[in-house]
Amino acid sequence: MPLIWLALGSPALAEIAARSAPGAAVVIDLQHGLWERGTFEAAVGIAGPRTPVIARTADFSATAIGAALDAGVAAVMAPLVESADDARALASASRYPPQGKRSGGGVRPLLAGIEAMRAANQQVAVGAMIETALGAQNAEAICAAPGIDFIFIGTGDLQLSMSGASPAQLQACCARIRDVAHQNGLPCGLFTSDATAARQAFADGYEIAVVANDIGLAARGFAEALQAAQP
Repeated sequence: MPLIWLALGSPALAEIAARSAPGAAVVIDLQHGLWERGTFEAAVGIAGPRTPVIARTADFSATAIGAALDAGVAAVMAPLVESADDARALASASRYPPQGKRSGGGVRPLLAGIEAMRAANQQVAVGAMIETALGAQNAEAICAAPGIDFIFIGTGDLQLSMSGASPAQLQACCARIRDVAHQNGLPCGLFTSDATAARQAFADGYEIAVVANDIGLAARGFAEALQAAQP
């Protein structure tokens, strides 16, 4: 699945992305992005009816996961999952009892009603982000944890964590995580910087990749416009 990654905190950009990307999903980055609770809720309300919205949460705490799901996103993916215990905590925070410990509440869940809350346990997808050397080392245990639906590799943090690793070593590490995910019946995604890198990721067997991100698009667009205007 192609992803459009949004970090600038703009519901208007979320609407543009949703209108422009049939067949893709929109990721709202609540960890590093500029989103506030109100703008996040507005973006999900605008984009959600048109395309799946995934929240990249601040962490895998029950508070962070619950707040993201209360907005009505189709999926959450939590950063820095490093162990089976982390993955189980993430899965539990993402589902209502008896499958998990998610608290009932939030404007959209309450409007939808109790039956919709129960149905959400089967409808919401839960992704674990593996993006550290320790997480990569524990990939087998993370992928085997009950309640995890997909794996997403955060290549930037993984590169920082694997200090001194060559590009080939980083690529091999990602490929091993991908293979472990597939062995456990899970799709695996990869953070990619642009459409060309995403196309290569799909060719390499990853099911999910970032085709565009708002920071990169804005930076390239301004640079190209200024260059084009030079005499």
